[in-house]
This record gives sequence, C-alpha cells and structure tokens, in this order.
Amino acid sequence: MATRTIVSFIDDLDGSEASETIHFGLDGTEYEIDVNEKNAKELRDLLSPYIANARRLARNGKPYRRMNVGPDSKTVRAWALAQGLNCPERGRIPAAILAKYQAAHSNV
Repeated sequence: MATRTIVSFIDDLDGSEASETIHFGLDGTEYEIDVNEKNAKELRDLLSPYIANARRLARNGKPYRRMNVGPDSKTVRAWALAQGLNCPERGRIPAAILAKYQAAHSNV
C-alpha cells in the first residue's frame, strides 16, 4: 500500500497558495504570517514609511550603534593606493595611514 502526503503552504489572509513567511514584531511581540506575493508586497508597502523612519534593534533589544564614525574604509584605501602607501586590502587600516588621510582631508 502506498501513501502520498501533500503539504500545502496556504496564505493566512485569503486561503490561496502562499509563497513566503514574513516575520515581524510589534509592541514586544513577534509574529509570522504566511502570504502570497501580492499580500507580501501589500504588507511591505504599508509598513515601508514606518520602517524608513524607525531605528533598527539588535537581538538584545538595544539600537544598533555605529562604532566607527571615521571615514569610509574603501575611500581611505583608494586614497592610500593613489598616494603610493602600502595599505592592506582587508582588516584594520593602520593608524599612520588613517592619520595621513585625515590630515590631507581636514580642510575639506
């Protein structure tokens, strides 16, 4: 005897076939909803003005904070290369190179 099991992914709003699960939170409660492409777009469109003006939180509930407020590392590396300075392609930029970059751009 053969058994066939069919698993259906159903949109929680309209009962049609769902294409994805969206996870979101509100007032400290986490939710998930299975939706089709149309309903997913509608939800994202409704939330987009709020998301655009919101602060993102880390998993511990605290806001993300940018630790390094200095110049963009790609910009510094490109400048160092143009100046003939030996700057590593990855990792921390040496303090001497960063100081030279800041001195060269302090009037900007």
